Amino acid sequence: MEIEELTPSTVSVKQVTDLWKENEVLIFIIDLNEYPSPCADYLNEIEKAHLDTLKTEYFKKRYIVSRMVLKSLSGILKEKPCSCISTIKDGCGRVHVCDYNDLHVCIAYSENIIVLAISKIDLGIDIEVIRSRSVTSISKSIDRSLPDGTSSKDSSDFLIMWTLKEAYCKLSNKTMFSNLSRKLDLSDVCHLSYIIDNKYLLALVTKSRPPKVSINHLQKIDYFI
Repeated sequence: MEIEELTPSTVSVKQVTDLWKENEVLIFIIDLNEYPSPCADYLNEIEKAHLDTLKTEYFKKRYIVSRMVLKSLSGILKEKPCSCISTIKDGCGRVHVCDYNDLHVCIAYSENIIVLAISKIDLGIDIEVIRSRSVTSISKSIDRSLPDGTSSKDSSDFLIMWTLKEAYCKLSNKTMFSNLSRKLDLSDVCHLSYIIDNKYLLALVTKSRPPKVSINHLQKIDYFI
C-alpha cells in the first residue's frame, strides 16, 4: 500500500472559503492544547444535553472544541453566524450540520488532536498516534488482513488496517465493534492513508474516485461569530 507522507501547512479561518472552492474534502487538524478553557456558551440546548452525558473533562473538552470549530467553519461556508449553526449526532454516531445536508462531516480524535473533515461527498476518517503500544490491547481480537490480502506482520501494518477499518465504519455508518473480526474489504471504495508530521497515521475512505483533498493544521480560532 502506498502511504503519503505530509507536513501540513497551518491555515486560518480566513482561508477556508478559498480552500472549499478548490477541493472536495477539507481536513483540519486541531490542537486541543490551544484551547485551555473552552466555553460551552456556543452550544445549543441539544448540544449541551449531550455534553452533560460525557463523563470526563477530557471528553467534554474535545466535544466543546470540535463543535465550536465545526459551527464556526460551517458558518463561514454558509455565510451564517456561528449562533445560527446547529449540530446533531445520529443513532450511529455520525455528526450532521442541521439543515445543510450538502456538508458531510466526520470527526476523529487521538490524544490532544482533533481531526475534523468537512466534505462535499460522503466520507470516513480516522487518526491514530504512531506507536506500537496503541495496538497491543486490541490486536488479538481483530482480523489482521490488509486490504491487499496480505497478513499484517507488525504494529505499523496493523495500525494502517485499524485506521482504514475505523474510517470505513464511519463511512458506512456501522459500529467498529460489529466489524472487529471481519476481513477489511475496500474493493468498492476509495481509500487513502497519510503519515502526518511523522507522528500520526490518517485514513480517509470515500465512495467515489480519489477526491481532491486539502489537509491542514487549523490555526486557533480566537473568537466565534
